[in-house]
Parts: sequence; structure tokens; C-alpha cells
Amino acid sequence: MPTYQYQCTDCGEGLEAVQKFTDDALTECPSCQGRLKKVFSAVGIVFKGSGFYRNDSRGASSSSTPASTPKPAAAAPAASSSSSSTSAA
Repeated sequence: MPTYQYQCTDCGEGLEAVQKFTDDALTECPSCQGRLKKVFSAVGIVFKGSGFYRNDSRGASSSSTPASTPKPAAAAPAASSSSSSTSAA
């Protein structure tokens, strides 16, 4: 069951109440019998990025090998500097 926050408009006292969705909102302050107002606050959890939908976590680009495994570097053949300078001209 969700917890709702209320604040009295007369005395300013705040209170929390655990209520069902179907329960009526509280209207009277237990301290001064003033009018209660429901307080709305920011959401405590936000989902950002990929991976929260079924089609985000599966696809043709994913593989079973970890991405952090480095591949061995291929040895580059030594090129002579004279052949590269004459072919460019």
C-alpha cells in the first residue's frame, strides 16, 4: 500500500498515512481539525538508458563474448620510407 503525505493548511503540521488506492483522502487535521492538503513530491526512482525494455536487451549485435576482452594486435610489416614518398608524388 502506498504512503501519502499530508500537510495542514492551518497549523502547518505534516503527517503520513498508509492508505489503499481506493481509500478516500484525509481531509481533517488530527491536531487542530484544520483542512489537510495532499503533498506531492518528486519520484524516488528514474529509469534512464537502455535495457529497460525487452527489445533493448536482445538484438543481433549482442554476443556471448565479453566486450572487455582485448583482441591480439596484428604485427604491421615494416615499410620503407623511399617507396611511400615516391608513390605519393
